[in-house]
Amino acid sequence: MDLYNLVSFIGVFGLVFVAWLFSANPRVVNWRAIACGILLQLVLGALVFWLPGSTRAFLWLNDLVLRLLSAATAGQRFVFGVLALPPGATGAQGEKSLGFILAVQALPIIVFVAALMGLLYYCGIMQRVVRAFAWVFSRLMRVSGAESLVTASNIFVGIESATAVRPYLAAMTPSEFCTLLTAGMATVAASTMGMYVLFLSQRFPTIAGHLISASLMSAPAAIVMSKVLVPESGEPATLGHEVRVAYERETSAFEAIINGAMAGARMVLGIVALLIAFLGLVALADLVLEQLGAHAGAWLGITGKWSLAGFFGYAFAPLAAMTGIAHGDLLVAGQLFGERLVATEVPAYLRLAELMAGGVFTHPRSPVVIAYVLCGFAHVASMAIFVGGTAALVPERRADLARVGPRALLAASLACLQTGAVAGTFFHDPAIILRG
Repeated sequence: MDLYNLVSFIGVFGLVFVAWLFSANPRVVNWRAIACGILLQLVLGALVFWLPGSTRAFLWLNDLVLRLLSAATAGQRFVFGVLALPPGATGAQGEKSLGFILAVQALPIIVFVAALMGLLYYCGIMQRVVRAFAWVFSRLMRVSGAESLVTASNIFVGIESATAVRPYLAAMTPSEFCTLLTAGMATVAASTMGMYVLFLSQRFPTIAGHLISASLMSAPAAIVMSKVLVPESGEPATLGHEVRVAYERETSAFEAIINGAMAGARMVLGIVALLIAFLGLVALADLVLEQLGAHAGAWLGITGKWSLAGFFGYAFAPLAAMTGIAHGDLLVAGQLFGERLVATEVPAYLRLAELMAGGVFTHPRSPVVIAYVLCGFAHVASMAIFVGGTAALVPERRADLARVGPRALLAASLACLQTGAVAGTFFHDPAIILRG
């Protein structure tokens, strides 16, 4: 274990301390749940990076995902033609790619994966997988059956995970609500994960396997951080009880595919709207800061161009340091973490791919840790989506959801950072990025 690995290991616990500083009730924190959650993350990290023979299974899983995504592009090529060809590719008729186009090359992946998930739910496969993860969380961390189930569901789906525990929402405690929201924002849906893989696969061939492991590790991390920030002070109705997925089964597999595809299409439209709105607002903020910097900077003796990216680089650098990112890459990492917070993880992953292509990083561990940290919906827009979506299911608890929303966003951000710290703890082979 080198110095950076040690820093990452200390950071796993240091981030819990940061959460404790902002805890709503630090005296009643369930430290058993915290310890078991951290232990579970470390075990998962060891399995991915250190277990003898795990590399072969890891690469097999990575290759399986890449083949699945390759098959998913068949519909895109039929609908969009040459526009769907990735950079450097050549079509069946010899046509050349026009370069990377987000709207027709990456976003349609969401529709395919959402349809596939709908089919897997119809067949009963995903319910069994989700229940298995929920059983582990409930038994090890002693959290309620409802929050265990919704956390497990969020490993695979997004906002719709709240419907899995819809019958129990009205009786949830504030701490359970915080866990529900945190789990949603600390993980990513399988549908959007495919898009991130497409962004990074050329420069980071093993990214699919890493993002899967990141989503798995972020689930217990979400419980850890939410239970520190909003500790359980009540008596959850489903504590000690196994809860089943509340799922209304479609009448046929074809209907399940249709419903999944339509849900994916709505998600694509939502992502497009958010990117247009938030990236425009970021550009506007940069314009204002640039003008302020031109006038106030000279008066204060500060040279250089002012921007949100520069501000976030310095603001998030200390947290990036706790994950074990190399010293020379801290400002870049801070900028990416800040970009995810205000403009979603999509432009942050695109920027990460550009930085890797440009050879910007000073240490091979940095892009790995950053990729793990970015693997989550921990941003302002997501908080509004999850709070609003859950409140629509249980309107009488809207005030409680709104109250814990900001704390859940903080918990999700810290959970993603903790996942990155776990990855940094076990990182030891630079070839893990380039091995194909």
